[in-house]
Amino acid sequence: MKNRLSLEIKGMHCASCEMLAKEELGELSGVSEVVINAETGKGSLMLDDEKNSNQDVLDAIKRAGYSAVITAEETLNLKVDEMQEIKKAIMGVANDVKEIKNSVMTNNATNIQFSNVEDKKGTDSNKRVSLSLFGMHCSSCANIIERQLKKTPGVKQANVNFSAEKASILFDENVSNIKTLTDAIAKVGYKGEQVDAKDTEYETRKREKESSTLFSKFIFSFILSFPMLYFMGFDFVNWLPGEKAFAPYIGVFSLLLTIPVQFIIGAGFYKGMWSSLKMKTFNMDSLIAIGTSTAFFYSLYNYVTYVLANNSLIGVGGMKIPDLYFETAAYLITFVILGKWLEIRTKGKTSDAIKKLMGLQAKTARVIRGGQTLDIAINDVIHGDIIIVRPGEKVPVDGKITKGSSAVDESMITGESLPVEKTIGSNVVGGTINKTGSFEFEATKIGSETTLAQIIRLIEEAQGSKAPIQNFADSISAWFVPAVIILAIATFGVWYFVLGSTLAFALMAFTSVIVIACPCALGLATPTSLMVGTGKGAEYGVLVKGGEALEAASNISAVIFDKTGTLTHGKPEVTDIVSIGNMDEDELLAISASLEKLSEHPLAEAICNHAEEENIELEDVQNFNSITGRGVRGDVNGTTYYIGTRKLMIENLELDVKKIERKMARLEEQGKTAMILATKESIVGIIAVADTVKETSREAVEKLKKMGIEVWMITGDNARTAKAIGLQVGITNILAEVLPEDKANEVKKIQATGKKVAMVGDGINDAPALAQANVGIAMGSGTDVAMEAGDIVIMKSDLNDVVTSFQLSKETMGKIKQNMFFALFYNVIGIPIAARVFFAFGLVLKPELAGLAMALSSISVVGNSLLLKLFKPGKRNYISLIAPIVMMAVFTFGFYEFAKFSSGMESDAINKPVSQQVLLKANELFEQGSFKVSFAEGNPKIFAGINSFDSESLKVDGSSVLANNSMIVGSVEASMMIEEKLIQKPGDSLKDFFGISEMKIAGIAKPTGTFLDEMHLVNKNTFNAILSVAEIRTAVADGKDLKMFYVVNKNNVPEKFSGKISSENTNPVFIDGKKYLPVYMGSKEAEMMIEEKLFSKAGDRIDGLFGNNIIIVEILPETKTALDMMHFVGADFQIKK
Repeated sequence: MKNRLSLEIKGMHCASCEMLAKEELGELSGVSEVVINAETGKGSLMLDDEKNSNQDVLDAIKRAGYSAVITAEETLNLKVDEMQEIKKAIMGVANDVKEIKNSVMTNNATNIQFSNVEDKKGTDSNKRVSLSLFGMHCSSCANIIERQLKKTPGVKQANVNFSAEKASILFDENVSNIKTLTDAIAKVGYKGEQVDAKDTEYETRKREKESSTLFSKFIFSFILSFPMLYFMGFDFVNWLPGEKAFAPYIGVFSLLLTIPVQFIIGAGFYKGMWSSLKMKTFNMDSLIAIGTSTAFFYSLYNYVTYVLANNSLIGVGGMKIPDLYFETAAYLITFVILGKWLEIRTKGKTSDAIKKLMGLQAKTARVIRGGQTLDIAINDVIHGDIIIVRPGEKVPVDGKITKGSSAVDESMITGESLPVEKTIGSNVVGGTINKTGSFEFEATKIGSETTLAQIIRLIEEAQGSKAPIQNFADSISAWFVPAVIILAIATFGVWYFVLGSTLAFALMAFTSVIVIACPCALGLATPTSLMVGTGKGAEYGVLVKGGEALEAASNISAVIFDKTGTLTHGKPEVTDIVSIGNMDEDELLAISASLEKLSEHPLAEAICNHAEEENIELEDVQNFNSITGRGVRGDVNGTTYYIGTRKLMIENLELDVKKIERKMARLEEQGKTAMILATKESIVGIIAVADTVKETSREAVEKLKKMGIEVWMITGDNARTAKAIGLQVGITNILAEVLPEDKANEVKKIQATGKKVAMVGDGINDAPALAQANVGIAMGSGTDVAMEAGDIVIMKSDLNDVVTSFQLSKETMGKIKQNMFFALFYNVIGIPIAARVFFAFGLVLKPELAGLAMALSSISVVGNSLLLKLFKPGKRNYISLIAPIVMMAVFTFGFYEFAKFSSGMESDAINKPVSQQVLLKANELFEQGSFKVSFAEGNPKIFAGINSFDSESLKVDGSSVLANNSMIVGSVEASMMIEEKLIQKPGDSLKDFFGISEMKIAGIAKPTGTFLDEMHLVNKNTFNAILSVAEIRTAVADGKDLKMFYVVNKNNVPEKFSGKISSENTNPVFIDGKKYLPVYMGSKEAEMMIEEKLFSKAGDRIDGLFGNNIIIVEILPETKTALDMMHFVGADFQIKK
C-alpha cells in the first residue's frame, strides 16, 4: 500500500542540500514523488510500504547528512496519481456510476470535496509519538538519547533530531508509555516532553523562537563588535576622542572581543561547513567560515608574531599594532546574522496565507453530551458530536445540520461573497461564520479530515514543491560554491604573486570574494515566489497544487471547458414535455423519472426533481441498465423503456427519428437538451432539459481570448445544442457528442498541434482528460476524482477564477525570472568589485561590507517576491514590474558607495607597487628628481621636479609630456582633486596654483602603489617656480621603498604638528661621544620600522641610517596624509648614497 509521508528535515541550507537528500531517497525502490524544500525545512513523498519502511526513509536522509522526523503519515483510499487506472475503472463500470461514486468518494459533507484521508496507526498497539527535547548541545547528545531510547522495552523505532530538538518514537503501548520514554531520556541527563500534534501554533512559535534566537545573537555580536567600529573610526576622522589612549590596546581588545563572536556566535557556520565537508561538498556556511577564519587567523598570526618580537601584549611606543583585521571577522559574522534575521522575518510573511487559514479554525466547540451543553477544545470533538452554533460564531468542524437554519458566510473558504442559506440536511464547513440564526449539526469530519485542514495541507504541499525552473537554479548552485572558492584563490594569487600587493590586501580580496558570492539569493528566487503566489491564489479561491502546475499554467495556449457544471450551472431543469402518440405528459414524466432515478447524470436529476415538484408517483423499475454515453433502459410495469440520445434510438433500437427531427431541432436550437423516451418498437415522447449558462462564463471566455488563449468547449450533447450554448458564451471551437472515454483523446489531438492545453471540468468523467491535459483545472463544486486529478482547484464556481489562475501563474513565473536575473546580476557585478578588479578606479570592497551586501541580496529577493501580495486579478502590478529595475539601480549604487567607502579603509593596505617593473621605474624617477612640499588647508602637497616621465612603464591618462606650467598628478592626489571639484579630467587648469598663475593638468598617472600616487610631477623649470614650505630629501631603501625626509626649520613646522615638533630639537646631540641627529617619526613610517625591528619606542637610537646616526625624539600622531610616511629632520641630516 502507498502512504504519503510528510517530513520535517533539519540541517539543510541551500539547493545543494535538497539535491543530496533527494539523491539518497531516490536510491530507495519504494519511494516516489519526492518533494523537498530547504527554505521551509519540509518534505513529502509517496512510500510503498511493501518495498521500504519509514525507517528506511529516515536512514536515507541521515546518510545525506541531515535529520528528519515524520510529522504526518496518510494512506490514500484512492491512488489519484495512477490516472490511467482511474480511467480504466471509470470505463469498466460506467454502467453504474453511482456505485463507483459510493465506493471511492466521501459522503458529501460540503460542496467542496477532497479524497478521504485516514491517519495510519499501524497495528492497534503501536503508537508513534513526537517528544520535544531539552538540554542537547551537539549531535553526540542526540546519539546518546537515541541509543537510550532504542534500548527501552517496547520501542521499535527511535530517531532523534538534534537541530529540531525532537525525538520521533514508534513504540508498543502494551509495553511502554510516554512516562517510560521520558524517564529513559532523564536517565542520560536530558529532558523530554510530548508535543501535541494538533498544535496549529507550533510552526508560528518555532519561527518566532528562531527569529528571537537570531536577533539575540545579532545584538550580542553587535555589542562585542561595536568597540572595534569605534577603533576603526580613528582611521577616518580626527575628532574621535581616545585615539592616543586606546591605540596600543586596540589589538588585544579586538582579539578578546572577536573570540566569542568567531567561535560562539559563529559556531553554527563551522558546524555547517563540517557537515558539508563530510558530504564532499561546500555550502554557504563553508564560505562564511572560510572568510571569517581567514581574517581571524591571519590577524591572530600577526598579533602573536608582534607579541613575541616585542615582548609586549600591547603596541609599543604608544602605537597601534599593525596588520590586524579582527574587526573584519567580527563584523562579517554580525552582518550575516543580521541578514539571516531579516531574511527569516521577511520569509515569515510569505506564509501569511497559511497563517490566515489557520486563524480561521475555531478554538472551542459547544457540544451536547449526556443532555448537557459543554464548551470543549476543538481537538476533543469526536465524530457524531452534536454541536450548537449561535449567530456570529465560527463553525468548529465539518458536519450536517440536524436542527435549525441560518445563513453562513463561506467567503473565507470559497471566496463567495454572499452568505449561503443552510437548512436541515445542509452541509457546513469548519472555519465558516454563522450569520443570522442558530443551528445544531452533527460532526462528520474532524481534525485533519476537515475541508479547511485539507486546504491547508494542499497549500503547504504546493509551497514545499518545486517548479521545473528551479532545476536551473539547482544546477548553478551545484557548481557555484566550488567555483567561487577557486575564483577567490585565483584572486589572492594574482594580487599577491603577480601584482605584488601586500599579504593583507590579497587576503582581504580573497575574503571579500568568498563572502560576497553566496548562492542564497539564487536559492530563494523560486521557493519564496511560489509561497507567496500560491498563498495569494488561496486568497482568491484558487488552489495551485505545486510549482510544476504553476509553471505549466503560465504557458497555456488553449483551454478546453467541459460544458455541464463548468460553463453552465450544472443544475438543469425540465422545460418541455412532448408526447408522441397516446401517452399523456404526466405518464411520460412518471416513466422517465422512474428510469432516471437510478442514474447519476445531472439531466437525470433534473427529470426526477421535476417529477417530485409535480407530485408524480414513480414506478418500480426492473432490469435497469446504463448504456454508456447514450442513456439508460429498464422495465416498468412489464414494458421495456429506453430514454436517451438519438444514437441510442438509431444505433441500438434502429428506430426512425425523422418524424420528430423538427421538434428536436427546435428545442436544441434554443440550447436545450432533448431526450427521447421509447419502447423497443416506437418513440413515445421527448423531454427537454435546459441548463442555464453561468453569469461569468462569457466574460471569462472573452478575457481568455484577450490573453491570446484559444478556447474550446467539450460536451456529450449533440452538435446543435452544443453550438447554441457556445454562442451564448462566445466559444466557436466546439467538440460535441464526445463520449466520456474520448475526452482525453480530444485533449491529445489539440496537444498534437503544439498547444499547451488546460482542461477545466468538474465531473468524474472529466478525470482522465484532466490528467491528460498539461494543466487540469477542477471546479471546487465537483467530484473527488476530478478534484484529485486537477492540478489547480477553483473553489468557487466562477470561471473568472480560471482567468485569475493563469494571470497569477504568469505573474509568479515572471517574478521567479526577475529574482533569478537579479541573483545573477548581483553576483556578476559584486564579485569583480570584491576581487578588486576596479581598484584603479578607487573601488575596493571590504569583507564586512561584502557580507552585508550578500545578506541584503537575499533580503531583496524575498522582498521582491512579497510584491506578489499586491496582485489583483485583471490589474497590472506596476510596482512589481518596476521593482527589479529599482533594485538593480539601488544595488549598483550601493556597491559603488560601499566600494568607495572601503577604498578609504584600504588606502594603506596596498603599500607595495603594482609590479616589480613599476617599482623599478618609480625608483628611477625618485632618484633623478628633486622634491619639495607646500600645504593647502594643512594638507601636504608634494612636488617632484623631474626631467621626463616614462609613459611606457608608468601609465598615464592624458599626456606624459611635461611642458612649463603643466603637471602629471598621482592617482590618489587626482582622486582627491576630482572629489573636491578642482578638476574633472586631464587638460583642465588650476588658477593661482602655488605661485603658478595657471597650471595645466597634462595627465593623471595610473595607480602604482608607491609615493608617486601622492605627488605632483613637474619639469625642472616649473619646479623652481613653485612656492614651497620645505625641502624634501629622499632615499630608496633596499632598492624598493622611498623614504622621505622633511627638513624642519622654525618657520615650516606643519600645522598638524604644531606644538609637537620643535626645530630646536633637531640639532645634533652627543651621546657617549657619538653624534646623533634627532628625528621625529610619522606614524605609518614608525609602524613599519617597528615591525622591521629597527626600533621599538621613542628614545631608541639607530646607527647608520643613510649615513646618519639618529635618535627617535617622538612618534607623531596620525594625520591620514602623506606626512605619516615622513621623517622630520634638521638641516644637518644629509643623505649618503
